[in-house]
Amino acid sequence: MKLAVIGTGYVGLVTGAGFSETGNDVTCVDIDVGKIDRLNEGIIPIFEPGLTEMVLRNAKAKRLHFTTNTAKAVEGVEVVFLAVSTPTDPVNQNADLTALFAATEAVLKGLTGPCLLVTKSTVPVGTGKKLAAKFKGLTKHTWEIVSNPEFLKEGDAINDFMKPDRVVVGCTSENARQVMVRLYEPFVRTGNPVVVTDVETSEMIKYASNAFLAAKISFMNELAGLCGATGADVDVVRRGMGHDKRIGQLFMFPGVGYGGACFPKDVKALAALGRDLEVPVQMLNAIEAVNERQKLLFPQMIVKRFGEDLSKYTFAIWGLAFKPKTDDIREAPAVVLISELLKRGATIRATDPVAMDNVRALFGTKVSLFDDAYVTAEGADALCLMTEWNDFRQPDFERLGKLMRAKNLYDGRNIYDPKTVSSFGFAYAGVGRTAAHG
Repeated sequence: MKLAVIGTGYVGLVTGAGFSETGNDVTCVDIDVGKIDRLNEGIIPIFEPGLTEMVLRNAKAKRLHFTTNTAKAVEGVEVVFLAVSTPTDPVNQNADLTALFAATEAVLKGLTGPCLLVTKSTVPVGTGKKLAAKFKGLTKHTWEIVSNPEFLKEGDAINDFMKPDRVVVGCTSENARQVMVRLYEPFVRTGNPVVVTDVETSEMIKYASNAFLAAKISFMNELAGLCGATGADVDVVRRGMGHDKRIGQLFMFPGVGYGGACFPKDVKALAALGRDLEVPVQMLNAIEAVNERQKLLFPQMIVKRFGEDLSKYTFAIWGLAFKPKTDDIREAPAVVLISELLKRGATIRATDPVAMDNVRALFGTKVSLFDDAYVTAEGADALCLMTEWNDFRQPDFERLGKLMRAKNLYDGRNIYDPKTVSSFGFAYAGVGRTAAHG
């Protein structure tokens, strides 16, 4: 099948590579000339395990192409996937659809025959209808809006695309249903479902899924506060709850807040939809409020321990991406921590396996970055673990203690045993755990 993907960001690039892997002829489009030039040179703009190999393999086989020319890309295509950015509008907190409208108009003007326009971008409920109404009559060719939300976890996106838990398709015609089911058939051969519904329901499934997962995280973080205040062990509480099949173990880990491109934006957008429709959404508002408060947990702990003026202190940070196996620092708790510490005059030394270039672009020389975790900790008054990369899970605490000026450890993901850490003389603080002192 001949396909086009508009947008070569995280979703667009994974989508294009994934469909080309099953033999489709896919052209990916972006307005960023530099990005397209780099892709044509085999330089992948994002870090995602397995993505580089898949892109290079299919580009070499001439199944995957990159261009800035939308009209050329959509010549003779059967399906166009719209995978452009829909960032949060700072005014109303809803999704900004400017790029989506522009991409849709460009595609329709370039069509040479009937086509399905498939929204991969995360969009507010009702966007499909808006697109159909806004661009009615723009082309003589038959076209139809289909909703096909992505459910990709950064760090495991290739596996999610090739072996999806489910595929959701929102459409209005039997032809669209048949085309989309045929397109996804190679990915659901083990029996995972293709859920076919109307466009609005499909759009809602995406937002509802992300909001629910974010709710589990915020619930555990709020519960962690109670555990820390009462002496209960939040990790045992988590495990005790998770063995209930109705609750489960996933997304039940307390920490210093969630980040990334999806959860923060989607919770805000769904809450904004509620406000626009005058439907009460107290839980959605609370999910976001708890998460924003949680990101300030360590800055508040540090100020309580060291005081408001941090100009005499050095802090080491292990982990900068919002989660492991990605270089994405959007809404990352580590970014909030760095910003709060810098405001108080602190010296920051930091490391991350893949996200340091993005942090350097954001903070410049205000943050000293190192490839080695132990070098990062040299002379530090405190070490803050912010991302649970495997690289950081079993450090040599004796060596660490000798390198640091003072033995203070803030465990933002509860990956260390407090008793073990304190046995090496460290003062330990986690999330929802009673503080331990060496």
